[in-house]
Amino acid sequence: FSTSKLTWQWFIIMLYLGIFQKQVTAQAFVGKAQAKHRVVVLTDIEADPDDTQSLIRLLLYANQIDIKGLIATTSCWQRSEVNPASIEKVVKAYEKVHTNLSRHEFGFPSAASLIGLIKSGIPKYGMSGVGKEMDSEGSEWIIKKLEEKDDRPLWISVWGGVNTLAQALHKIRRTKAPEEANRLLAKLRVYTISDQDDSGIWIRNNFPELFYIVSPGDKYNRATWNALSSVVEGIDNRTISNEWLAEHIQQNHGPLGAAYPDVAWVVEGDTPAFLSLVPNGLNVPEHPEWGGWGGRYEYFKPDFSKQERGHSGVPFEPETRKIWTDAEDSYTPYISRRFGRTIQKDTISFKGNKVTLWRWRDDFQRDFAARMDWCTKSFDEANHPPVPVLLQQDSIRVNSGEVVKLDAAGSYDPDGDNLSYLWFTYPEAGTYRGEFELEEPENANTVRGTAPIVEKQETLHLILSLTDKGTPALTRYKRIIITVMPE
Repeated sequence: FSTSKLTWQWFIIMLYLGIFQKQVTAQAFVGKAQAKHRVVVLTDIEADPDDTQSLIRLLLYANQIDIKGLIATTSCWQRSEVNPASIEKVVKAYEKVHTNLSRHEFGFPSAASLIGLIKSGIPKYGMSGVGKEMDSEGSEWIIKKLEEKDDRPLWISVWGGVNTLAQALHKIRRTKAPEEANRLLAKLRVYTISDQDDSGIWIRNNFPELFYIVSPGDKYNRATWNALSSVVEGIDNRTISNEWLAEHIQQNHGPLGAAYPDVAWVVEGDTPAFLSLVPNGLNVPEHPEWGGWGGRYEYFKPDFSKQERGHSGVPFEPETRKIWTDAEDSYTPYISRRFGRTIQKDTISFKGNKVTLWRWRDDFQRDFAARMDWCTKSFDEANHPPVPVLLQQDSIRVNSGEVVKLDAAGSYDPDGDNLSYLWFTYPEAGTYRGEFELEEPENANTVRGTAPIVEKQETLHLILSLTDKGTPALTRYKRIIITVMPE
């Protein structure tokens, strides 16, 4: 009996270790990534169902993004109420799938810890809620998170009005010594979904050094973030269709999927405010000019005469400082071929600020769908992202005219899926504005290119997109920055 018992115990131990090894393999990419990005969310939840949609997606990445606050706020669409109970309702749905999510990746926080992060901003609109005696638990919470002994930046992801942050800044300036105030402000990074109250322009005018990403002027229809929901002629828009959402997100995906509301205005208009924080090998949030899932932005002072007046009632004022704002990409998609080489460039190209975001849309929508599968499926039933591995460094220095060869043959997939490779240049992300063509085929595990002849030091960004053949197909990236030196 003792021998049988020992054998059974060893069987259980080995079974556990097998499962554990699978999870470690699945998270190899995450483990090698940089420290998680800290984020505090300001949401006018209930002003539009899309805040709830975005919150559900955010919670599916709660093990990869360090959520530090979920603050209910007002906005131009909801001027005198805040709805923290609606945040808690979504977290309660997350609680029911937490155990299953944790079977796929480590680090998903408990629902109880997330509920402790839910706070309320002042139920006043814009600057009417900023000033002495206008503190709220939300504004005090932002200050508390800034004061923590943590060197990581604190991202403020603004889905509605921004007056809770404005009040925190107002109090910091009023109560802190200038050196301490500057130290705290230097840790802030703001991405706001356009201006949805009158405190955004106040912040930018009064804190000119603050890192601030925004599509200003209330130009909702032309804003970069709007690209997530934009139907683009000439491409397949299936992954933002109501049918796709019903099949892959809402139905038969457990309590969290069931909590995902139908689209009323746009699909997840607030999601771009945190997409750049997902550690996927492409996103580098400290460099908005490099581009990623949340779009690409450049640092300049917009031309007020070219901005558009919108319909929200937010003041329409010129910018007095440089901001991180809309940039343009030129993009030619690759499309599948039935025979021969599996891909080819499409015959149509696109250019614009929305292109900087929707060009990645199918990738991040499939990623969302896979994580929603994790809510109900076992590890073996679900798909997990591949792991790109370069045999070279991802930062390379070469001379003009030198041949560059890159090899990603070490890449692998935790589920054992077959892998597809795609190498392409991202001209707008680097400084070099001339032509730099890769030698064909771009879909092999190795690629070559000849560095251009330059008269001064230039940078080129080369992207490896690695996609598995699981269901749904998942993509991870490697960004290779090539510094080209003059002869």
